[in-house]
Amino acid sequence: MSHRYPRSSGILLHPTSLPGPFGIGDLGPSAHAWVDTLSKAHQSWWQMLPLGPTGYGDSPYQSFSTFAGNLNLISPELLVRDGLIREQEIGNVQFRDDRVDYLAVEPFKMRLARQAWENYRNGRTAHLKDAYEAFVHDKQDWLSDYALFMTLKEARQGEPWYEWPTEFRRRDTSGAVLAFAEEELSDELGTYQFGQFLFFRQWQELREHAHASGIRLIGDLPIFVSPDSADVWSNPRLYLLDDSLRPRVVAGVPPDYFSRTGQLWGNPHYDWEAMRATGYAWWKARLKTTLEMVDVVRLDHFRGFLAAWQVEAGETTAINGKWVPGPGADLFREMKSAFGDLRLIAEDLGEITPDVFALRDELGLPGMKILQFAFDSPKNQFLPHHYPTNCVVYTGTHDNDTTHGWYATAPEKERDFCRRYTARDGSDIAWDLIRLAWSSVADLAIAPLQDVLDLGTAFRMNLPGTATGNWHWRMPATGLNDWAASRLIEMTEVYGRKQVESAQPAPIQS
Repeated sequence: MSHRYPRSSGILLHPTSLPGPFGIGDLGPSAHAWVDTLSKAHQSWWQMLPLGPTGYGDSPYQSFSTFAGNLNLISPELLVRDGLIREQEIGNVQFRDDRVDYLAVEPFKMRLARQAWENYRNGRTAHLKDAYEAFVHDKQDWLSDYALFMTLKEARQGEPWYEWPTEFRRRDTSGAVLAFAEEELSDELGTYQFGQFLFFRQWQELREHAHASGIRLIGDLPIFVSPDSADVWSNPRLYLLDDSLRPRVVAGVPPDYFSRTGQLWGNPHYDWEAMRATGYAWWKARLKTTLEMVDVVRLDHFRGFLAAWQVEAGETTAINGKWVPGPGADLFREMKSAFGDLRLIAEDLGEITPDVFALRDELGLPGMKILQFAFDSPKNQFLPHHYPTNCVVYTGTHDNDTTHGWYATAPEKERDFCRRYTARDGSDIAWDLIRLAWSSVADLAIAPLQDVLDLGTAFRMNLPGTATGNWHWRMPATGLNDWAASRLIEMTEVYGRKQVESAQPAPIQS
């Protein structure tokens, strides 16, 4: 199954990086303006990182829930428009606009969510009553657990759930947990549930605007979930935990391009036998929720479904681990049975074995080609002359340095081969690689906005293996300037990636 996606291109930009006056990008006017910008620049795709509520290190890949949305993305302006808060209730707040200041943003957005919930309960927005009640009913499989988890977490001053008192840690829902929450914390429970209603309401409006503008959305589904999450707390039997409900083994990757000691992620491993016994019900629910938000899903760490790197809990690096088999094709057969066409992109990077490529090809999934990894040899499979059409080419990803920064620090041998391969002198390296991606046979070509804007290392999104200082980058208020937009338009037209103008996005082929 090849040629699933029409020849097209797009930009990687997480919504937190959008400009705006409230300290973080959100789902309001700047997001809608960004969709318009993509459309005017003849792009077809907006790719982003996971959208869940961020936990440890502010990382989108360490979320408190794989189902919930990030309340930091709620737009105050849309809350005012919908009558959920008054403009004066926002307050005279000031934030820095050059980076996300999570310590200031999080309490501000929670205050607005509480105010919106209070105003709703007081009858200010009676027109939303039916919509909210329908939302609570539709999301009941995960929403009440998430709200309860976050409410208890707040009551425990943010303490990880596996350090809570036993009756809360083991989620004794017939007794102390529910009684305590319902009697003492009902307002907080309502705030977290209503906050999710607000997020998904604003998100669906944005998605509809994107579709009307000919833009499709590429989301991101991390293979693992955070140890401190509603997912693990409410379903501990699905994970390899010890008697005290702490992970027996944790996830990571062995030494690689990004780290000489590997990456120790710390996520619990799944009990795949327990998952299989349920027909992978949790995974089906997870993918269903994600596909209700986006059009295509980048499946993070695809190789982990064949075998994942398992490290004993307590290790300080990922060196002393081992590969442990995953569910393999069995999981994807169940997924295909449930969803039919699998609208996935396989993140097939890292230490890849032939069985990983075999499963990817059996499923007809496009893999990822990263140009920054390509220039050590003419035989390197990340070079465009090796590509199949059914793949997605990137100049770099959220984990890479910007292309400008990469070239500045790359070994001279790679820089020389890159100049020879592109027939350029390297003075415009970010756009040299964008041209290489756009001109390739890959069905999809994606560039991080930092590369389109030709930004240096200081503007990268993430440095793998580091726990702090990441995920803060915000685009300039000027956005995609005329110079960059005109180059993007020209390249997209010249290399045949402009989709036929239509009120709807080009269809995904099967």
